[in-house]
Amino acid sequence: RNKTECTVIEAYDGNLYVQIYNEIFVLKELQRYLKENESLEGYFEKTNKDESKMTLPNPQSDWDKDNLNEIFENINKEYKMGDVVIKANDNVSFDVKQGEFSIIVGPSGSGKTTVLNMLGGMDSPTSGQFYVDGTLISNYTRKQLNSYRRFDIGFIFQFYNLIPNLTAKENIELSTQTVTDFIPAVEILEKVGLKDRINNFPAQLSGGEQQRVAIARALAKKPKLLLCDEPTGALDYNTGKMILKLLQDTCRNDNMTVILVTHNTAICPMADRVIHMKSSKVTNIEINENPMPVEMIEW
Repeated sequence: RNKTECTVIEAYDGNLYVQIYNEIFVLKELQRYLKENESLEGYFEKTNKDESKMTLPNPQSDWDKDNLNEIFENINKEYKMGDVVIKANDNVSFDVKQGEFSIIVGPSGSGKTTVLNMLGGMDSPTSGQFYVDGTLISNYTRKQLNSYRRFDIGFIFQFYNLIPNLTAKENIELSTQTVTDFIPAVEILEKVGLKDRINNFPAQLSGGEQQRVAIARALAKKPKLLLCDEPTGALDYNTGKMILKLLQDTCRNDNMTVILVTHNTAICPMADRVIHMKSSKVTNIEINENPMPVEMIEW
């Protein structure tokens, strides 16, 4: 850019980044572009047309680079109603490693769903920052959050949120239309044990079957992060255990990071990491060296 001086920075993730004025570029991408072009002029013109700007990963040396996934740092979330300020999250900090099954547990109103909504890109913190796979998500623009939700997040809701006039297969196909790399609907439904219910509508399925369709819909996108908001809250005991086993098996077999929100403390032994919340704060974090199989848990 007219022989402008630039700075090369080695970030915590091991990559080299080039900082030119206030913009960040990955050095490997610049080198790759120069192999096919005489100058970087076209690259910068293309980049400037994109509203999204890359941010430099935070170079904190004490992070575990190999197992890094989610990090919450001093997150605060406030809602204002007139002159009243409601603090949904108060200085919340925790981390979750790649491939872990983590549970956020606490009573109603403790702020756990607010945490989940921010992890899912559906809400933003008032202050503080959080990272997913080393990327600073809390600084994302609206356009970047759209892409983040589209490609990186799988969400499982308490009440399924299936479209009633679409079959199980069609509900999943609708979701996979938003991504380019996905698991075919028939294949993922077979994986969750619904091979014979592919063409059934939600009203023709039991609660457990509907939740398995919802899980299949989330998994079909191959998300980096699977977020579960009280996924067994509307289910009976036996069906609830079946759903929890499916989630635990998915985490173990596919090395997928799963974060589940619940008020049921009895299921905490099944998790690798348990984050306790109360009154909008994290009060305790437990690490289970030997998580229990769901079959052994009673409540």
